[in-house]
Amino acid sequence: MKNISTKFGYTSAQARSFKKIKLPFIEAWENQYRRDYTIKIVHPEFTSVCPKTGLPDFGVITVEYIPGKLCLELKSLKYYFLQYRNLGIFMENVANRVLDDVVRAIKPKSCTVTGEFTPRGGLLSVITAEYKSE
Repeated sequence: MKNISTKFGYTSAQARSFKKIKLPFIEAWENQYRRDYTIKIVHPEFTSVCPKTGLPDFGVITVEYIPGKLCLELKSLKYYFLQYRNLGIFMENVANRVLDDVVRAIKPKSCTVTGEFTPRGGLLSVITAEYKSE
């Protein structure tokens, strides 16, 4: 993809740079049940920073998954989310990065990450990223 510059001097290479940022490892614990069931985790106070404007983004991040052999450990997930607080990242990339990191940590049967961000300029953004194991 060609590096497209905006009037603010922000490039597509900068937009992709979030993938290189090191975030804390999300810990897991062994699932005690083999039947399918759904776990839904809601983080109502998510914050990050718009990389174009430097303004804060506020939202609710919901992680809903059917566990395989592992389940998410909540304390490590909380510390993981806190690392986004000063991170310049687009809202769309937040949902997809969280999904990638959750799938890497626990290899669920399926997982959906939804980011519902506070309206900015009258526009509400809801981003949904999904994973299904093969």
